[in-house]
Amino acid sequence: QVQLVESGGGLVQAGGSLRLSCAASGRTFSNYAMGWFRQAPGKEREFVAGISQSYNIVDLADSVKGRFTISRDNAKNTVYLQMTSLKPEDAAIYYCAAGINRIALTRREIVSWGQGTQVTVSS
Repeated sequence: QVQLVESGGGLVQAGGSLRLSCAASGRTFSNYAMGWFRQAPGKEREFVAGISQSYNIVDLADSVKGRFTISRDNAKNTVYLQMTSLKPEDAAIYYCAAGINRIALTRREIVSWGQGTQVTVSS
């Protein structure tokens, strides 16, 4: 299994930006597609973004297209989520996830989850 640790969450005003990081250890990071999910209080965990093992093919939820960017650095075993133009509805716990491929991520077929990092957006 790959172990995942998120960082970078916090409080930001609406319209602001944050960059989340997810550091991986254990199994070979480059073997996994990586993604971000989020869960707001009283709501189901939802897919936000995913990136393939290679060629950096990206999937983004419609709600974040044009505002969020996912990237990965296989040399650093890290995946990032750059969030801009944040809205109050983006507030949630953000979870990093590993999957065997991009499709598996979108289907929530997850090999490993991080512990989550809180993002709060004030209006």
